[in-house]
Amino acid sequence: MSREAWVFDAVRTPRATVKKGTTALAGVKPVALVGALLDALVKRGLDPARVDDVLLGCSTQFGDQGANIAKTSLLFAGWPEHVAGQTVNRLCISGLEAVALAAAKVTSGQCDVALAGGVESMSRVPMMADRGAWFADPEVATKTGFVHMGVSADIIASLDGRTRAELDAVAVRSHARAAAAPASTSIVPLPGVLEADDGVRAGMTAEKLGAMPPAFADFVAPVVAKTYPDLALQHLHTVATSPQQADGASLVVVATLEAGRAMGLTPRARVASYVALSSEPVAMLTGPGAATKKALERAGKAVADVAVFEHNESFAATQLRFEKDLALDPARVNPNGGAIALGHPLGATGGMLVGSLVDELVRREAKLGVVAMCAGGGLAAAMVLERS
Repeated sequence: MSREAWVFDAVRTPRATVKKGTTALAGVKPVALVGALLDALVKRGLDPARVDDVLLGCSTQFGDQGANIAKTSLLFAGWPEHVAGQTVNRLCISGLEAVALAAAKVTSGQCDVALAGGVESMSRVPMMADRGAWFADPEVATKTGFVHMGVSADIIASLDGRTRAELDAVAVRSHARAAAAPASTSIVPLPGVLEADDGVRAGMTAEKLGAMPPAFADFVAPVVAKTYPDLALQHLHTVATSPQQADGASLVVVATLEAGRAMGLTPRARVASYVALSSEPVAMLTGPGAATKKALERAGKAVADVAVFEHNESFAATQLRFEKDLALDPARVNPNGGAIALGHPLGATGGMLVGSLVDELVRREAKLGVVAMCAGGGLAAAMVLERS
């Protein structure tokens, strides 16, 4: 008998975006963010006694997020001691990788029920606080061609001949869609702390964005000239056309049909395929289109079959590159806004996007959707989800 991995539920905290160096969730420990979601899933019908494993994506596993935060969160929340925990790091796609690993464990028979998602408190554990060799060791950084991700976004914009106005328009669209989005049943409010995403600006206009200075012009990156000697690099991205740093957590319930239904839960979408790959590491953020094509091929589907794409808006230029690579109508991508408006809590984002996609497919009574993401060093991934 074949085993399939199904998404039965998905929850997330509100995204708390960084403002003046802090966030509305800065006072909440990362383990407590995860704990709030564990509690919420139990209230929604999940039986902890039936859960085999919990996999959490986390990009900066240091300080409050070190020492296997997945297992620590389970112990902190008082969950049954038999439940295992694993922390996953594939940089910005860590949460999506965690969901994929949970699905693989379910389909292979290692688990019947697994939870997956991620957590990132960027106010408490800043990006790159772990001092990884890729960016903190000068010899390694030089040999591996490290550049700041914002410079990579400017490379992509320059390669594609984008204008500042085109990039600003992506940000305006993201905020407008997020402001108009229907209420999400996946968000778990944190009463007295934060009850909704706080990064959305309903009044964002191109005129307001036009006066903002470039954000990454001061980063020295000699590797750019070495890798792209004929490129006239333009620094076009601002903080407004970059993803907002944020705090948050996400959890997705992944199980076999039999195990999920035994808890009284309703299957919402099947994990049809997943692909992780890598692209040129200096431009770095160009792989989601290729990952999506390969994931759809593995699922026996075509781009035309997909009703909704959730693509992590790492930067405005990467959003435009993704749409260009797949020849997509922008209306099919991020219908409720993206990370430019909502925020990108690194390791948590992949799980959040899975929940957002499933919610939108159910709302539209549509069948097929894709989550696609890029990450540092050229990493990219795509997951195909299908409703019956």
